[in-house]
Amino acid sequence: MERVPLTETTEAGDGVSLAQLAAGELMSVQYFRFDPGAEVPLHDHPHEQVGFVYSGELTFLDEDGEETVVVAGDSYTIPGEEAHAAENRGDGPVEGVDIFSPPRENPPWRD
Repeated sequence: MERVPLTETTEAGDGVSLAQLAAGELMSVQYFRFDPGAEVPLHDHPHEQVGFVYSGELTFLDEDGEETVVVAGDSYTIPGEEAHAAENRGDGPVEGVDIFSPPRENPPWRD
C-alpha cells in the first residue's frame, strides 16, 4: 500500500479545478470543482469514467445535445470514447470525484 498526500488543485480551464488524488496501474481518482458558469467543452477520451457529485448540480451534454443532470448524491458513468461536455449552470460550486480507467493524468482540454 502507498499513502498519497493531497496534491494542489490545478486550473484546468476557466473556473474548473482538478487535483489528482491517487493513480495506480489500472485507474486514477481525481477531485473536481466547477465554479458557477464554468464548463468543459465537448471531448472524448479512451478512459472509462465513473464519478460522484457531492455538492451542487452538474449538467452533462452528449454530442447530440442530450442533457443529463447530476445532483449532489448522484453518481454517473461515461463509457470510453463517448463524447461529453459538462456545465455548472447553478449559483454555487459543483464538487465531486472522478475515477478513470486506465489512469488519466491531464484532461484533453488542458493540452
